Amino acid sequence: MTSNANSLRNQQFKKALVPGAGHIMPGAANALAARVIEATGHSMLMVSGAAVANTYLGMPDIGLVSLSELAGHVGAIRDAVNIPLLVDGDTGFGNAINVVHTVKVLERAGANAIMLEDQTFPKRCGHFEGKEVVSCDEMVQKIKAAVDTRQDSNMMILARTDSRAIEGLQAAMDRAHAYKQAGADFLFIEAPVSVEEMIAIPKDVPGVHVCNLVVGGKTPLLSQQELAQMGYSVILYANVALQASLMAMQQCLQHLHDKGSVQGIEDQLMMFKERQKMVNADHFNALAQRYGGRQV
Repeated sequence: MTSNANSLRNQQFKKALVPGAGHIMPGAANALAARVIEATGHSMLMVSGAAVANTYLGMPDIGLVSLSELAGHVGAIRDAVNIPLLVDGDTGFGNAINVVHTVKVLERAGANAIMLEDQTFPKRCGHFEGKEVVSCDEMVQKIKAAVDTRQDSNMMILARTDSRAIEGLQAAMDRAHAYKQAGADFLFIEAPVSVEEMIAIPKDVPGVHVCNLVVGGKTPLLSQQELAQMGYSVILYANVALQASLMAMQQCLQHLHDKGSVQGIEDQLMMFKERQKMVNADHFNALAQRYGGRQV
């Protein structure tokens, strides 16, 4: 059952996703990253499957995270922030019947939109080589199953195709057309490799589109303004927070190892007071005062 608060988020999220809106959507691996995303003013976020795999398992994005593990992360993030969540549902963890279960679990956990992709299981990161896709007909049935299963009609289904790397751009756009007709609320053609391809996608497939920008990936890194003018509704930076935190951890921990101290890098570390603010300590102190618990 969708809560009243999440039902309202669904409505607001769906209303915001119009062609050309150009919303920036960072990705989160966990509730702490989600808090930072919200605290820095972003109005929406993605629960990134790659980021969850990298941080939770310390492994690459090759389909190793289970549905229950993903749902646990979604529930924690939903409790931590108030902004809408797009949840990376990978392939739906199987066929159309598995998709039914996946949508139930993720919607119940707090998703405001669920992304499903047409790769074979186990999937691979969209900017990896060696991907394979299921048939268009099979993916259409999975989308129909997702649409039929959701409890709230405003909880959106994002259809992603990874077929650009395998079948070419035109085939990917043909799939996007079919997925839209099957009931997908918005569309995501992964890993276009040129500005010309990026322009063609929203032009040739009218609708609400996501553009995924991966630093070091296959797609040119264009500006928010450029992508909005092309017609993109969402500009996804699924792993910027993860990449930034990895770089900072590596640099600071290497300094600590080499020098035996954090002297000289204090300005690269968040102070204790600010860290407590980021994890909403004041809220828990207020609860402690109200119910007689200990201050944190």
